[in-house]
Amino acid sequence: MDANKTLDTRGMACPMPIIKTKKAMDELEAGQVLLVIADDPGAKEDFPAWCEQTGNKLVKMEEKDDDIYIYIEKGV
Repeated sequence: MDANKTLDTRGMACPMPIIKTKKAMDELEAGQVLLVIADDPGAKEDFPAWCEQTGNKLVKMEEKDDDIYIYIEKGV
Protein backbone atom coordinates (compact mmCIF):
# COMPACT_ATOMS: atom_id res chain seq x y z
CA MET A 1 0.00 0.00 0.00
CA ASP A 2 1.29 3.46 -0.88
CA ALA A 3 1.39 6.29 1.65
CA ASN A 4 1.65 10.02 1.05
CA LYS A 5 3.83 10.43 4.14
CA THR A 6 5.69 8.13 6.55
CA LEU A 7 6.18 8.72 10.26
CA ASP A 8 8.68 6.58 12.19
CA THR A 9 7.76 6.47 15.89
CA ARG A 10 9.94 3.51 16.83
CA GLY A 11 11.52 3.97 20.24
CA MET A 12 8.75 6.33 21.41
CA ALA A 13 6.42 5.46 24.26
CA CYS A 14 2.78 6.49 24.65
CA PRO A 15 1.56 9.18 24.18
CA MET A 16 4.30 10.46 21.83
CA PRO A 17 3.36 8.31 18.79
CA ILE A 18 -0.20 9.67 18.89
CA ILE A 19 0.99 13.27 19.38
CA LYS A 20 3.40 12.97 16.45
CA THR A 21 0.69 11.31 14.35
CA LYS A 22 -1.75 14.16 14.96
CA LYS A 23 0.87 16.69 13.87
CA ALA A 24 1.66 14.69 10.71
CA MET A 25 -2.04 14.26 9.88
CA ASP A 26 -2.54 18.03 10.13
CA GLU A 27 -0.13 18.37 7.19
CA LEU A 28 -2.13 16.01 4.95
CA GLU A 29 -5.23 16.68 2.89
CA ALA A 30 -8.44 14.66 3.19
CA GLY A 31 -8.06 11.26 1.55
CA GLN A 32 -4.27 11.15 1.84
CA VAL A 33 -2.62 8.29 3.73
CA LEU A 34 -0.08 8.39 6.54
CA LEU A 35 2.05 5.34 7.32
CA VAL A 36 3.06 5.19 10.99
CA ILE A 37 5.77 2.71 11.95
CA ALA A 38 5.64 1.91 15.67
CA ASP A 39 7.19 -0.61 18.02
CA ASP A 40 5.14 0.15 21.14
CA PRO A 41 2.75 -2.81 21.70
CA GLY A 42 0.12 -0.36 22.97
CA ALA A 43 -0.14 1.08 19.46
CA LYS A 44 -2.38 -1.84 18.46
CA GLU A 45 -5.08 -0.48 20.80
CA ASP A 46 -4.20 3.22 20.76
CA PHE A 47 -4.37 3.89 17.03
CA PRO A 48 -7.79 2.32 16.30
CA ALA A 49 -9.26 4.27 19.24
CA TRP A 50 -7.59 7.49 18.11
CA CYS A 51 -8.86 7.07 14.55
CA GLU A 52 -12.40 6.49 15.80
CA GLN A 53 -12.25 9.61 17.99
CA THR A 54 -10.79 11.86 15.30
CA GLY A 55 -12.76 10.76 12.23
CA ASN A 56 -9.75 9.33 10.44
CA LYS A 57 -9.85 5.86 8.88
CA LEU A 58 -7.57 3.05 9.97
CA VAL A 59 -6.99 1.45 6.58
CA LYS A 60 -4.58 -1.32 7.55
CA MET A 61 -2.45 -2.49 10.46
CA GLU A 62 0.17 -5.19 10.10
CA GLU A 63 3.07 -6.51 12.10
CA LYS A 64 6.46 -7.08 10.50
CA ASP A 65 9.06 -8.50 12.86
CA ASP A 66 8.95 -6.23 15.94
CA ASP A 67 7.34 -3.28 14.12
CA ILE A 68 3.72 -2.33 13.58
CA TYR A 69 2.81 -0.65 10.28
CA ILE A 70 -0.32 1.49 10.59
CA TYR A 71 -1.94 3.08 7.53
CA ILE A 72 -4.31 5.95 8.33
CA GLU A 73 -6.41 7.82 5.79
CA LYS A 74 -7.20 11.40 6.73
CA GLY A 75 -10.89 12.05 7.11
CA VAL A 76 -12.77 15.00 5.66
